[in-house]
Amino acid sequence: MLPLNQNLQKLFNVTQKTSRLGIGLMSGTSLDGLDIALCRFTGNGTNTQFELIQFTTIPYSHSFKSEVQSVFAKKTVDLEKLTLLNAFIGNYHGELVLEALSDWHITPSSVDFIASHGQTIYHAPKRLHKQIGYPNATLQIGDGDHLAVKTGILTISDFRQKHIAAGGEGAPLALYGDVLLGSRPGENRILLNIGGIANLTYLPADGDTSKVLCTDIGPGNTLIDAACRLHFGKDYDEDSKIANSGSVNESLLTALLNHAFFTEQAPKTTGPELFNLMYVDQAQKASGTENIPKEDLVSTLSTFTAVSIINFINTNIAAADLKIFVSGGGARNPFVIAELKNTFGRIADTNELGIEPDAKEAILFALLGNEALCGEPIGIGNNPKVLMGKFSFGV
Repeated sequence: MLPLNQNLQKLFNVTQKTSRLGIGLMSGTSLDGLDIALCRFTGNGTNTQFELIQFTTIPYSHSFKSEVQSVFAKKTVDLEKLTLLNAFIGNYHGELVLEALSDWHITPSSVDFIASHGQTIYHAPKRLHKQIGYPNATLQIGDGDHLAVKTGILTISDFRQKHIAAGGEGAPLALYGDVLLGSRPGENRILLNIGGIANLTYLPADGDTSKVLCTDIGPGNTLIDAACRLHFGKDYDEDSKIANSGSVNESLLTALLNHAFFTEQAPKTTGPELFNLMYVDQAQKASGTENIPKEDLVSTLSTFTAVSIINFINTNIAAADLKIFVSGGGARNPFVIAELKNTFGRIADTNELGIEPDAKEAILFALLGNEALCGEPIGIGNNPKVLMGKFSFGV
């Protein structure tokens, strides 16, 4: 029998380790920066134990954000720019990983793997594109080979494609990590992530995975951030100062909520391809609110995020004594969190679960990387029973 080549031998050796040191990378639709979580994993599946060793978010420059936004969530883009960015982002994320490791005084050779989400450019479930004969689809760029060669670290990437190939919509992938890390017998839990898009995972107290629900809900921060950039020159509404200075326009709020997405059966996915400034413009025209103060617009969009979450939970999750744990940038939005507390009472962030809220998605992709290395496909509800991720070697 021929021996394994060098890369396959290293891969085999990593899978046989008692514990593995992995990096999870997450770059969300808000384009704040690259979340980098260094984690140690022991075991796999329901026996997974993890420790967050280091975490940082390295902010993106305005020029980089502009480059990505030029091809982001648009049906028509410069194909050359998209191609160039695929390679560029892979290299760039590799540079940021090396920068973080240097700051932490950790050598790249001591890291067993990188699990990279990449940068979502377009999300196209069938319910949105409606093109006969075409399946669910999604596109994340930031090539894994470039990242692996730049860092010299085994890289696992492009997780969403397997999910779609097996019949899913490619999102939300938080499901798998939420079940493995967030379940607790005897507690009905919701793990609510408010990123650019809001999504949640419902974890039943009886541990019955057929009852688990993981779905997108609607807009998280994406519309609030877009309005702040357009009208106030700010990347986001810091401490909800703008929202709190305005008033909610009920006519506009009703128009924003008047979309078929909100009554479609879960699980479902969405993105800025639907919830963007054009969506807001159409709602303002339909409600005759084009000239309201911009502070009122931000206040109404913030309420829209909160109300869409509240409506979904009240309509779809009948469990008693729900405990809600929040992560993502929206966990730091006082206006949205106050609205949720007014309905549901006490809401905690995921620190109470031992998961830093800002690091949660990066941790979950690191976990998916660990599962790709040494796990077995896990069946959860009607979600695809798959292991996800493509392998790229550093040499």
